[in-house]
Amino acid sequence: MLYQFYEFQHSVWSPFRHAAEKMEEVFRSPFMPVSYTPMGRAIAASCHLFERVTRRYIKPEFGLHKTTIDGKEVAVEEEVVLHKPFCELLHFKRDAKRNDPRVLLVAPMSGHYATLLRGTVEALLPDHDIYITDWINARDVCTSHGSFNLDDFIEYIMYFLHHLGPNTHVIAVCQPSVPVLAAVSLMSEDDDYCVPSSMTLMGGPIDTRVNPTEVNKLAEEKDIEWFEKSVIAQVPVNYPGFMRNVYPGFMQLTGFMSMNLDRHVGAHLDLYNHLIEGDGDSADQHHLFYDEYLSVMDLPAEFYLQTLKTVFMDHALPLDDMNWRDRKVHPSAIKKTALFTIEGEKDDITGNGQTEAAQTICTHIPQDMKKHTLHPNVGHYGIFNGRRWRTEIKPMVAEFIRQHDKELKK
Repeated sequence: MLYQFYEFQHSVWSPFRHAAEKMEEVFRSPFMPVSYTPMGRAIAASCHLFERVTRRYIKPEFGLHKTTIDGKEVAVEEEVVLHKPFCELLHFKRDAKRNDPRVLLVAPMSGHYATLLRGTVEALLPDHDIYITDWINARDVCTSHGSFNLDDFIEYIMYFLHHLGPNTHVIAVCQPSVPVLAAVSLMSEDDDYCVPSSMTLMGGPIDTRVNPTEVNKLAEEKDIEWFEKSVIAQVPVNYPGFMRNVYPGFMQLTGFMSMNLDRHVGAHLDLYNHLIEGDGDSADQHHLFYDEYLSVMDLPAEFYLQTLKTVFMDHALPLDDMNWRDRKVHPSAIKKTALFTIEGEKDDITGNGQTEAAQTICTHIPQDMKKHTLHPNVGHYGIFNGRRWRTEIKPMVAEFIRQHDKELKK
């Protein structure tokens, strides 16, 4: 009933939200004398804040229609090259003939849409041929398509790598570090010709026993039955995925925001003040961030629960006890794929050392094909977004990829 109550709540607030929008228009109108008064600006700001707090945020656009290559502006076209029930493989096709490294960017399926990696893609575009996993909101997937779990996630990655072909480089941001490492392990054991040339893992929970964060501790304090009873809900009737069991995005968002509640409340109070003061630039920056941050998707219940148990409770991968379907996963089988692990010193979601653990369990990768960096004064999102990512981390990733690109070495 939790999901149904959430939908009912939105329906109840809907007329008040529309009324607030109209009232804001009135008190911002240049033809209304009161709009030039402190009281008028305060009313307009209050209406704006109310509308944003009660709004249902839809999936954002990537909006990357151009990039700069060798000092020239080049058009970029988004094209879906593969469509699976729970994911689309999206290609950012550049209008340029270049022999740049081909990169599969695996976005996290952890509540936010793949557009959370917009800044990651934008920085990589000038020098790489980028493909990204654009995961589909589980509430929009009909139950006729069946379930989707961690094993399916791993299978999708291998399927995408086979489609892209040999000498592809894979980058996993946060949660998919584990399934990406598992997929590469399985492909390496099979001596698969499409095994990626390099694998970059960024802020991923390879071994959550190392420096556990509050997120990790919560997973250990409760058993899997508690999570199944407490956070799993059925999709309501007004969505294509009616009756599908999911971990609702709004619950995930509640968890995200509760970790830094004071900061989020302060940000919205700042927005209120910016609107009263007429500081449009600061208000726009707030809108850009929260339009993305508050846009969330539902996760398939099977995927969420299996990931929780395998990664955060059983620590199966670092304990050499992880299985895919009926098959054992052996990271030690990886020999030809270069490994780069990246962590942020101030990451409060994935503790320091959790991603670096991949360096230890991948025992047969030659030392000259391994690299690790712990970036100072960078939090979780700063690893793959923002100024530090663009100016400091991205150049290291690009250099590592080019160093291990077989086509460029010919």
